[in-house]
Amino acid sequence: MSWLSALSSLAHAPTSRTARPTVDVVLLSVVLCLAAFGLLMVYSASIALGDGPQFSGYGRYYFVLRHALFLGLGLFFAVLAALVPMKRWQQWALPLFFAGLFLLVLVLVPGIGREVNGARRWLPLGIINIQPSEVMKVLMLLYAADYTVRKREHLSAFFRGLLPMILSVLVVGGLLLLEPDLGAFIVIGAIAMGMVFIGGLNMKHFAAMALGLIASFLAMIWYSPWRRERLFVYLDPWNPENAYGSAYQLSHSLIAFGRGEWFGVGLGASVEKLHYLPEAHTDFIAAVIGEELGFVGITALIVVFAFIVWRSFDIGRQALAMERLFGAMVSQGVGLWFGLQTFINIGVCLGLLPTKGLTLPMVSYGGSSIVVNLIAMALLLRVDYENRKLMRGKSK
Repeated sequence: MSWLSALSSLAHAPTSRTARPTVDVVLLSVVLCLAAFGLLMVYSASIALGDGPQFSGYGRYYFVLRHALFLGLGLFFAVLAALVPMKRWQQWALPLFFAGLFLLVLVLVPGIGREVNGARRWLPLGIINIQPSEVMKVLMLLYAADYTVRKREHLSAFFRGLLPMILSVLVVGGLLLLEPDLGAFIVIGAIAMGMVFIGGLNMKHFAAMALGLIASFLAMIWYSPWRRERLFVYLDPWNPENAYGSAYQLSHSLIAFGRGEWFGVGLGASVEKLHYLPEAHTDFIAAVIGEELGFVGITALIVVFAFIVWRSFDIGRQALAMERLFGAMVSQGVGLWFGLQTFINIGVCLGLLPTKGLTLPMVSYGGSSIVVNLIAMALLLRVDYENRKLMRGKSK
């Protein structure tokens, strides 16, 4: 059976017992519409970049065409991921985690990893680049879910339950900070620790761990001059020295939101994307959405992400009720991941959080990020599909 016919079998309900579809059609439709919306906004935010000196040789459609390419690759890999049973993903979780660690080491090797603006985060593969830190998000998701299942009887104990996960996160975090990529470290650490907490971690241990992580992040910021500068300019972005310096992105992001008012200036009519707002098609695409579609548009986008997060936890609850702990942890991990990363991205654009380079899931331009986001959605839909099969009385 080809993968196309297999996908078709997932989308049609059997007629033997009930007419209920075997996949969450609403969730699938929302994800596909969000991906299409992201493609549209990448086109809008990047259309003028080819007129500037930095991307003068790229052409106007360079970024949107590449984004469309990665969307296609992401959908292809998402279909493959959706066809793999969750029990198989559980078996592969640990080997895949070590493969991710290998990629994080490989990207740091001179001559192999690609360096851009002082950061070594990409592995070049011909016409595309792989960002191992993005790949590690989904691999940590699977690893933490498997760890929670294997250690569920010992999660209340520090040495047998919590310590191994802390060491795993520290190893990953150390490699990420060498790139450096603090944003990915924050998301990955939150995914791992959040899933262990949901799985039954002792509250005292969780509080101690959270305080330790917060203290570590504050220390990294304080002893890193450029991170410390980002923190202070975030507190006063309109100071002339900051607005024309380290707070330049933030100040123009806030200007974009201000111009958008209630209903926006109109799709494609953003002024800030015309070489005023750096990274308008990636980290700050929410600012372009706010300018062009206004408060109503950005609110609708937040509602869409809230729905995805709610469905992730609801699917996890259903899986837990049917004693499918691994699937439950994967689903809730996806909800944690998308909820946190969306909050950080939009919070940065609105000036609620210090500037941090994180993409808006499913929307921002990016190769590895969009592929990994679609794979995460495929895993979520796979858990829901297996839930529905069990509800029909079929085997796992």
